[in-house]
Amino acid sequence: MSAPADGTTAGPAVEGVLFDVDDTLVDTRAAFAEAIAAASREWLPHLPEDRYDEVLALWRADPNGHYRAYTRGEVDFDAQRMARANELQSAFGGRLLDDAAYVDWKDLFWGTFEASWTGFDDSRPVVDALTAAGVRVGSLSNAKVELQTRKLAAAGLPDVPLLVGVDTLGFGKPDPRVFAEACRRLGTDPARTAYVGDELDVDARGALAAGLVGVWLDRPGTRRGGPHPEDPASARASGVHVVHGLADLPVALGLTETVATAP
Repeated sequence: MSAPADGTTAGPAVEGVLFDVDDTLVDTRAAFAEAIAAASREWLPHLPEDRYDEVLALWRADPNGHYRAYTRGEVDFDAQRMARANELQSAFGGRLLDDAAYVDWKDLFWGTFEASWTGFDDSRPVVDALTAAGVRVGSLSNAKVELQTRKLAAAGLPDVPLLVGVDTLGFGKPDPRVFAEACRRLGTDPARTAYVGDELDVDARGALAAGLVGVWLDRPGTRRGGPHPEDPASARASGVHVVHGLADLPVALGLTETVATAP
């Protein structure tokens, strides 16, 4: 940024950046892939391994919106998780899980999932670059605070506070109140706070509607399925910033040069 005509130093374009956690800072897709593979080997034993990507795609798409219902406070966590597990069983020819079988499915799935949490290569460098630029950094998620705090720590990001989770207010994104509460806790003006996430509608457009700077992280090859098309051109036309990696975030926000990441 250039200095104002009066010679004073210009402040940063934004004063705060809030991050989504899953598939933004933490490679949750890869962790889910490991968990889905483990569950499929046990509960869909007839299914060849080359179809596990189809199982993962259905899990991530959640076409009947069970997780969204959870984030709206309409169902509890295990109810949505069991419904989604049984969607996989039904779609791929497995037997439906009763309550006892679901406990065993969940233990295998969750144990594998938790053991597989890792951060993206560009997560740590961008957090460090933003902090060095004087920008406040936090996170906001549609999962529970305790869970996401552990996930960030496992991914090497223990200094990124989880400010608001789905259990903070009893509902989650894209409700504008969760974005407002996260900004309040971060201590920043929403209009000068960016929210960065991998879901165009819930994250970037939700943040924009709440008065924040909406940033869609459109990593190559990682878009989720769903009823709404995700198109970078239409996203930009609606006022959303689009980046294809976190290394490009500082430039998109007018802060600094692209951040170098590990090879």
